[in-house]
Amino acid sequence: MKQAVQKNFLLVVLILAVGFAFAMKVTIFQKPATTPQPTLTPLSAEFTAYWLGGKAEVNTYKLEQARNGVLNPGQATLIFMTEDFLPDKQVTSTTETTRANAIPVLKTNISKTFNAGVSDYALVTSVFTPINNSLFPNTLKVSTSEQSWAGQSYLQINYRNNAYQVSGKSYVESEVEESYEVPKLMLEDELWNRIRLNPDKLPTGEIQLIPGSMAARLRHQRLDPLAAKLTLTNYEGVLYPGKGLKAYTIQYPTDNRTLVLIFEGLFPHKIVGWEETYKSKDNLLTSRAVLEKTIQFEATR
Repeated sequence: MKQAVQKNFLLVVLILAVGFAFAMKVTIFQKPATTPQPTLTPLSAEFTAYWLGGKAEVNTYKLEQARNGVLNPGQATLIFMTEDFLPDKQVTSTTETTRANAIPVLKTNISKTFNAGVSDYALVTSVFTPINNSLFPNTLKVSTSEQSWAGQSYLQINYRNNAYQVSGKSYVESEVEESYEVPKLMLEDELWNRIRLNPDKLPTGEIQLIPGSMAARLRHQRLDPLAAKLTLTNYEGVLYPGKGLKAYTIQYPTDNRTLVLIFEGLFPHKIVGWEETYKSKDNLLTSRAVLEKTIQFEATR
């Protein structure tokens, strides 16, 4: 028997291997188990022509911004464009070698410049939201910078490990080096992009929301989630330009702050202005931006 096994060793090994393969269901004669995979959401021809044609949309607004207990005149700019974004490094792809690993995102740049007394302020927020919501449902990155005569500060939010990692630097002692985590929830900062992508899917009702980074930075607050009430209605006023306008209202009852985004109901859902109400030095003030001009130009890096 021992001699027979030795002479036919390879045959015995082969028989055992085939038997094991059948037992584990990995032979070429069996269908492999399949796991349903998310599919790409088809983009409309209208959306593709407007957003994927290599152009950026630049909107300029007349601004009144609350600071130091008064409303200060200034200018705001909203720039929207699509980019190839690397979800692992969370930066824009700029080379052909990395572009294969990139995903398309809609990027918002929100900037405000205004003078408050003896100090000039410049604030910029950038938001990177994947276009394909079924594959990448979460906004991947937000960054906000603030510059004034008092100093500079920077705040960044990154989606990693199923949560948002917040890091910051500032000239203010209490914010000199920030590093903390907040749960994976909707970001107020991404709602601007969500309006442009598909306002029909905007969240409504009572939810937990991560507040806007620019307002948090101006008020020296952390980005801890807050209870919010969100409503979408027709805009009934006459202050903002455009037809078929919608008003998207975000209320924070525990923070006594309200943000209203006014936009066109028809594609491409241009944002024609906004109002933001909160206390500034014990005065309840409403900052306001009203659209003055929209242009498109070839996007370059």
